[in-house]
Amino acid sequence: MSIFLVTLFVASLLPILLAWIGAAWRVRQFGHLDNRHPRAQQARLEGVGARLQAAQSNAWEALIIYATTAVVAIGAGVELESLDVLALVFLTSRLLHPLAYALNWQWTRSIVFAIGMLACLTIMIGALW
Repeated sequence: MSIFLVTLFVASLLPILLAWIGAAWRVRQFGHLDNRHPRAQQARLEGVGARLQAAQSNAWEALIIYATTAVVAIGAGVELESLDVLALVFLTSRLLHPLAYALNWQWTRSIVFAIGMLACLTIMIGALW
């Protein structure tokens, strides 16, 4: 299997992993996990927990872009092995993003976000050529 497709799969797991970590922070902050009204409880998170919740939302958004990029690249017949470096750049940026978010490193977070989106844009431009 190509590295590109593996990165797509790993990127698809990231929002779920962040949801689990966020649930642990909800238990830490509130003493329990409110599974009846999880969104209301998430909205009351503060500090690291709130930033992890935002990172999870951003991970879903980035996944949509990356999955769309993958569909276009595959549909255009791009040799997937030629995308391995860009795919690893994207995945690395997505792994660093929630870490920077949790640590409240706003400029680092913005830079790694931009790098990931630039990787997607580069893949898309290559597919369109």
